Amino acid sequence: MDFRALLDFLKELDRNNNKEWMDRHRKTYLRLRDEFIYWLDGLDIRLARLDPDYYPTPGRTGINRINNNLMFHPERPVYKDHFGAGLDKAPDTGDFYIQIGIRESLLAGGLWRPAPGKLRSVREAIDFNGETLVEILNKPSFVSAFGGLYEDEKLRTAPKGFSKDHPYIDLLQHKTFAVVHELDVETIISPGFEDHIVEIYLEMLPFRRYLNKAISV
Repeated sequence: MDFRALLDFLKELDRNNNKEWMDRHRKTYLRLRDEFIYWLDGLDIRLARLDPDYYPTPGRTGINRINNNLMFHPERPVYKDHFGAGLDKAPDTGDFYIQIGIRESLLAGGLWRPAPGKLRSVREAIDFNGETLVEILNKPSFVSAFGGLYEDEKLRTAPKGFSKDHPYIDLLQHKTFAVVHELDVETIISPGFEDHIVEIYLEMLPFRRYLNKAISV
């Protein structure tokens, strides 16, 4: 995959974010999209060999649409400034997300603002064995890769049914349980990019398994 060409295309699209420009350059877009899907297919196979619980996700299934949803967000531009895809995408679980863009490139995973039922399940898991999650989050290599939980909206007090003095109150107050690893251009265009993705995938895996187990029981 020529990621430099992909980023160059996204820069031009960002400067000409309209359907007329896209129609004139659709062949280029479709070629890059097909290359990205082919690259995802290879990565999907590689990750499946490393993780016995991996949920096979072909690139064509995992890739996101480049069009923004203007029905619900009319203020957004017509097209996104990135290519994104989710792998290990089992139904009703948190997947492994890859984003290559001109403003933000990242690897991420977990649960982004899960529905109330799933959020309750995660909080119940933390109440039952929060020490396991804390151990995962405090592992030095995990901290180096992700820093900590993604900072999103949090409750100001304890969730309903939990004490404000709960030993894991700070975790219980989260509404999003996800981690993010930012990528720079040098890493993306380097020969070792895929190896780097595999490294981050494996580092994130215990965290994702904890959450997915919590919402599946």
